[in-house]
Amino acid sequence: MAERNNTLFVCSKCDAQYSKWSGRCLECGSWGTITQELVDKNEWRTSFGAKDKNLLKNVKGAEVINLNSVVESNLSRLVTGISEVDRVLGGGLVPGSLILLSGEPGVGKSTIVAQMANTLAQKSPDPVLYVSGEESAAQVKSRLDRLGCDLKNIKFVSEINVEKILAASLAVRPILVVVDSIQTVYSSQVPSEAGSLNQIRACAVKFLELAKTHNIAVCLIGHITKDGQIAGPKSLEHIVDTVIYLETETLNNYYILRASKNRFGSVNELGILEMTGSGFKEVANPTAVFLEENDRGLAGSVISCIIEGTRPFLVDIQALVTKTIFGYPQRKASGFDLNRLQVLTAVLSKRQKVNLSSQDVILNVVGGLKISDPALDLAVCLAMVSSHLNLPLDRRMLALGEVGLGGELRPVAKLEFRLKEAEKMGFTRILIPEMKLDSLAKMKNMEIIKVKTLSEAVDVVAKR
Repeated sequence: MAERNNTLFVCSKCDAQYSKWSGRCLECGSWGTITQELVDKNEWRTSFGAKDKNLLKNVKGAEVINLNSVVESNLSRLVTGISEVDRVLGGGLVPGSLILLSGEPGVGKSTIVAQMANTLAQKSPDPVLYVSGEESAAQVKSRLDRLGCDLKNIKFVSEINVEKILAASLAVRPILVVVDSIQTVYSSQVPSEAGSLNQIRACAVKFLELAKTHNIAVCLIGHITKDGQIAGPKSLEHIVDTVIYLETETLNNYYILRASKNRFGSVNELGILEMTGSGFKEVANPTAVFLEENDRGLAGSVISCIIEGTRPFLVDIQALVTKTIFGYPQRKASGFDLNRLQVLTAVLSKRQKVNLSSQDVILNVVGGLKISDPALDLAVCLAMVSSHLNLPLDRRMLALGEVGLGGELRPVAKLEFRLKEAEKMGFTRILIPEMKLDSLAKMKNMEIIKVKTLSEAVDVVAKR
């Protein structure tokens, strides 16, 4: 029995053959030139294999590198002048890297890249190229003057065609190229409007080629959608080397800089910045941002400590437990995982005999920081008990510990860093799970209280 005909897709421009349809030919790069044809299955297999063999005869094989012979070298980084930015980047900008900076409109993306450009332009003989498709030269100059930037070594290009931008970059040979923003740039080789999925991907690949081929650092500014995602294709994050988010919530003039991807550093580092009239400045004592400085005895308020990367932060956990007026009891959390709050509420009701079945529980992390550190479990439970019993707790006491489903307390990671931060901030009592740690003997100015269960911890704070 003869085999049936098979469907083949052929490019009308270069005669490339594919097993499925595609909008763009991968051989010649033309769009809309692939059409469907019917061929005999055996004939297709023979011709397709023969074409591959003929192509391989004229192609020079890629160089095979022995990794054992590669000499390792430390990456030379470019210091941006803002220590918090350098911390998030892993020590500074890496030449030849492609960075994506994203954030809400008006959050300060253009301000922070302008400060970075100013520092690099002053320290390097090579210029910095600032590309903007959204602002004119006069508008950009006005902002740079307001920030006190030195304009001698900063060049500006008002262009949205990526081919022209690349040509200007190769002519200037800058140390850094800032593109504000990637959504406004388009490529003449892609038949679609600027900001579309295909345009963003194509332009990002071209900037990646510029960075890797000519060892030029490129910083792309990207907008975000209403749900907080980077506008455009998600694959844009896979193209770049580093993805950084600049965000603010309830921190007033304080902003959080965090990395969701970093090929040259850790993604766990967190940067705290303060917006001033002359731009962003690093915060010398980030703990003060998240810790309310007062000695008032408020029921439902407990101090704890989290770890973001290598940096400890003291945070104030506040809980409000009130009687349910109508319907089912509500569980609300700001800055804390709601599912984790429901688990801790169930543990309190079962193990501690604290009846919360008819109580609304509202939890808040002071400062607007979003955290998921399990070391906060004990502080959350004590805050709920304190609010439920209307029992103010000692403001000089720190609570650390993960709470299990059986009401047991489990050790937390990097306890030594947390205790040193608490000692530096003047805390006198530390409530921690039962664990062995040699550094505890060195804490002479603090009372270390070890407990095994949640019930023991509640008894300790109730008898203060």
